[in-house]
Amino acid sequence: MNLSKTQLIGLKADDFRHPLDQQATATLKQLPGLDMMVRSLLGSVAEQFFYLNNIAASILVNDKQLPHLYNLLTDACGILDMEPPQLYIQQNPVPNAYTFAMQGKQPFMVLHTSLIEMLTPQEIQGVMAHELGHLKCEHGVYLTLANMMVLGARLLPNWGTAIAQSLQNQMLEWLRCAEFSCDRAALLATQDPKVIMSILMKLAGGSPTLAPQLNLEAFIQQARDYDAISDTILGEMLKQLQTEQLTHPVPVLRAREIDRWATSQDYNHLLETRQIEYNQKANPKGGWRNW
Repeated sequence: MNLSKTQLIGLKADDFRHPLDQQATATLKQLPGLDMMVRSLLGSVAEQFFYLNNIAASILVNDKQLPHLYNLLTDACGILDMEPPQLYIQQNPVPNAYTFAMQGKQPFMVLHTSLIEMLTPQEIQGVMAHELGHLKCEHGVYLTLANMMVLGARLLPNWGTAIAQSLQNQMLEWLRCAEFSCDRAALLATQDPKVIMSILMKLAGGSPTLAPQLNLEAFIQQARDYDAISDTILGEMLKQLQTEQLTHPVPVLRAREIDRWATSQDYNHLLETRQIEYNQKANPKGGWRNW
């Protein structure tokens, strides 16, 4: 475990959950029976499907298989005060990572090889921590439904009624908001906002060849320029049309949110409070622990 970082003993999801995630989750919880429907109808099927796919066609990471990646995972879990999920590495040319869990079941995380090849070790840990954020916030039930609905929409574009379309729009809105919370979890684990913004920059326009040549400061300025588009009614409307069918907020918007939260009193207070608690647990007789 990396003791140079603040260990967030007793960290709770609501300590870092993004306000938009809180609002969108509260809206979904007002839909009666949605949670139980997902668990009963989709949970067991999705769980078996993913497990079979992972165990048959991916590499299970542990202390004997790709231990450097396993150490990144356990270090992030130690900082975020949670148990490590299973980690699989899957050969795939599309840079991506995802996680799956139903409460009470074995959670897992999957990282694609193309994503690993594009990122530094710190950035890989940031991606892991983002996925851990889904587990910490218990996004699993709604995340499963959102992914199923997105898949259904792609396979059958005219698949639903007006009610189904409304639910899909709500799920996509929730999914985009949930990503902001997970980006915050990534920041808490790496404790370096530039690491998280660099990940987003590379996801927007990186490759193993281009990634080392990208300029992070220019990307941060690009994120600020994106904000300026909202200065006009037309610009704001176009931004909403651009994102309403996306599963993730656009990378520059996520970078801007991390940039803001990293300099906020809430973020710094959270680190300071947890640091004090960690030192008290590490040295209960008094005094400060020397790193």
